[in-house]
Amino acid sequence: MIAHQTISVVGAGAWGTALANAAARAGRDVVLYARDSAVAEKISQTRENPKLPGIQLAKAVSVTSDLARAGQANAVLLVTPAQSLRQAATALAPHLAAGTPVIVCAKGIERGTHQFMTQIVTEVAPDAAPAILSGPSFDVDVARGLPTAVTLATTDEALAKALVQALGSATFRPYHSTDVRGVEIGGAAKNVLAIAAGIVAGRKLGASALAALTTRGFAELMRLGLACGAKSETIAGLSGLGDLLLSCSSPQSRNFSHGIALGKGEAPARGKLVEGEFTAPVLIELAAEKNIEMPVANAVAAILSGALTIDEAIETLLTRPFRAEG
Repeated sequence: MIAHQTISVVGAGAWGTALANAAARAGRDVVLYARDSAVAEKISQTRENPKLPGIQLAKAVSVTSDLARAGQANAVLLVTPAQSLRQAATALAPHLAAGTPVIVCAKGIERGTHQFMTQIVTEVAPDAAPAILSGPSFDVDVARGLPTAVTLATTDEALAKALVQALGSATFRPYHSTDVRGVEIGGAAKNVLAIAAGIVAGRKLGASALAALTTRGFAELMRLGLACGAKSETIAGLSGLGDLLLSCSSPQSRNFSHGIALGKGEAPARGKLVEGEFTAPVLIELAAEKNIEMPVANAVAAILSGALTIDEAIETLLTRPFRAEG
């Protein structure tokens, strides 16, 4: 018998809907929570989320706008934007039984506090068991059941293994880890670096420049991760290097596409969340606290804030002193 037979997904966006389908495909009984009752009713009736058009919701997924019902599940996937996670977790906390795993599926660092997502869950829902799900994946692929590998981390290895068994299927393969911070840093930093990669592509600076940017960006990610207590093997794995490579090369990546538009001098398309925009200034603040150099991330933050033009940022990077690899 699976220990976590009932799964709730709090957040009925594209990613939440995709994960609901993935959990149903794994044989779980799934509740998908939408805050807006009209949205919940529409998804329930049509069996399709307008944010994920053309994808049918699995039969094992029921839809609700009742947060108390969502909180009764054996495990909860918390699928909200990073900067909204505190509010969502605070609202969810009173409805959770002690020890309920709350698996964060957002990638970011909170503005102001510089807290990672699982730290927020620990603070506002102290009786819950926080976990993080991250890795190289896109919502449409997961929703359709295309082969995908991700990382699921929590400090309790036995719990991590149990959650992997609950969510994993032939096409959705979570790898378990106890390196929560490594998974969180990989997910947050790669969004910022993907914007940088998109700018390089949009500016048509060439494949060599894109390769250099990606490898130097990974070096930055590694430095910050180690300074925050992450393990090097985690950062070099699915939730670090794997996620970075996918996000820096695919037009499905919102952060990469955002950077491409910036590089072309176009106004980026709005309407879809670009987490890297919100994470960039927080990431460089955290790096400064740790006395870690992150020139690529700094350049992205400066471009997004208007402190530097793209040409000025490129010149700044190219005129940095020569240094050893690493």
